Amino acid sequence: MTRAHGHRSETVALARRYADAYEALAPDTIAGLCALVAPDVRFRDPFSDFAGRERLAAVFRHMFEGLSQPSFTVTDIAAGDRAAYLRWDFTFGYRGRAFRIEGMSEVRFGADGLVTEHLDHWDSGSQVYLHVPVLGRIIAFIRRKLAG
Repeated sequence: MTRAHGHRSETVALARRYADAYEALAPDTIAGLCALVAPDVRFRDPFSDFAGRERLAAVFRHMFEGLSQPSFTVTDIAAGDRAAYLRWDFTFGYRGRAFRIEGMSEVRFGADGLVTEHLDHWDSGSQVYLHVPVLGRIIAFIRRKLAG
């Protein structure tokens, strides 16, 4: 449950702490990041929607197993009374190719300062699917048709 009456400066400080943990994310720092989230944290991105700290840790472990040098850089933070918005770049290698995804995370904090929701917003179509050989051609074709 989020605070009924939050303070923007407190939210900014919590968001900065969370952003710093994301930027330092590595296989041996997953537990530190997960310590900043509630046990029943809700996480959503274009590929998944689940709840639970342990599930979140598993997603990060899988990310480090499947991608080469994944790294987050938080480029901006905006905050309200109960939520913060982190603009970020995610870079990684996959099958010898370098990728960069731009996105934004909506992060909500509970009264205890832990993250209760982490909702990622980014365009999976243009930033991921477009790079898959067959799927990319289909998406490009559909975009051309919709553009007129």
